[in-house]
Amino acid sequence: MDAIQTRSLTKYYGKARGIIDLNLAVAEGEFFGFIGPNGAGKSTTIRTLLGLISPTGGSAEIFGRDIAREREAILQKTGYMPSEAMFYPGMRVRDVLKLSAGLRKSDCQREADKLCERLQLEPSRKVDELSFGNRKKVAIVCALQHRPDLLILDEPTSGLDPLMQREFFDILGERNKEGATVFLSSHVLSEIQRNCSRAAIIREGRIIACDSVDALSRDSTKRVTVHGHVPLEGLEGIRDRQDADGTVSFLYSGDMNRLLRAFADGQVSDLTVSEPDLEEVFLHYYETADGSREAVSEGSGRQTGSTGGASEENQRTGSTMDASERSRRIGSIGDVSERSGSQIGGTGKSGFGKAASVQKDCGKDGEEL
Repeated sequence: MDAIQTRSLTKYYGKARGIIDLNLAVAEGEFFGFIGPNGAGKSTTIRTLLGLISPTGGSAEIFGRDIAREREAILQKTGYMPSEAMFYPGMRVRDVLKLSAGLRKSDCQREADKLCERLQLEPSRKVDELSFGNRKKVAIVCALQHRPDLLILDEPTSGLDPLMQREFFDILGERNKEGATVFLSSHVLSEIQRNCSRAAIIREGRIIACDSVDALSRDSTKRVTVHGHVPLEGLEGIRDRQDADGTVSFLYSGDMNRLLRAFADGQVSDLTVSEPDLEEVFLHYYETADGSREAVSEGSGRQTGSTGGASEENQRTGSTMDASERSRRIGSIGDVSERSGSQIGGTGKSGFGKAASVQKDCGKDGEEL
């Protein structure tokens, strides 16, 4: 049985396009990636599947149940994490988790405690006091604590520091090995490539490619890097050309025999032909007719990061600072000076004071910006 199946699923917002004729099948037990930039239709697809918005046309089933007629039964077996986590003000984390479990008439206390410990989330904290990253952790626990058969995650890692991203995907991998289906919507291509077995690419509301991640990365396009001088003028199928210091690198999907003849006519000191990574394939699908690229959000690149604000001990143990230590660290930010016109960056784990530091600099200490 497929965990998710759609047939010509369509959603319009008045005259505005949402998704168009979406045909998609996700097998039970699969770790599936859903790729596209902002505005492509990822969230619309997810909200339609969950019955949060009604489709304009077509149909969809989750575990063989119709999304329009059997929504309550579907939600009992589904864990959903929205891209933006919003909670009732004044509630503590434990109250939010208890409310979420109560909506499913389940006692999830033991599982919630385990997840909070792994994600370094304090159940006694008020959600109003949490950083964006820690609010995302609350949403993760809400989605996972009842151990659902299907996890639908809409850009879940935004706001999580690198250590928590790694722990989060460890948890997802464990659940997937236990049989849970994971539907991961993202524009961070590296996490799709590392974790998903299959993926679909959505563009302007339509699925334009769907295959295994390996197959998507192994299409006929190659990444070619040449050291020397080669006459490439007139060759069709060259994209993303980059020239630097006697080296030219490009994506090539044209006639390989013509490319080899061009090499023979030139002077080549070194040559590398490799498979493109998923990011390059994705950008290829989003090229417009004139060869330029449509706007793709910054998150489509590889995510890197460090736990810059953490001490060596905290990085090793994964521990967080207490309130006095956090306050002391924030107070010392005043020792940093920047020249006019310079750009300075700061990194750190969720809850280590990044937002509080910015608020102090802006004269908004303790307020929401």
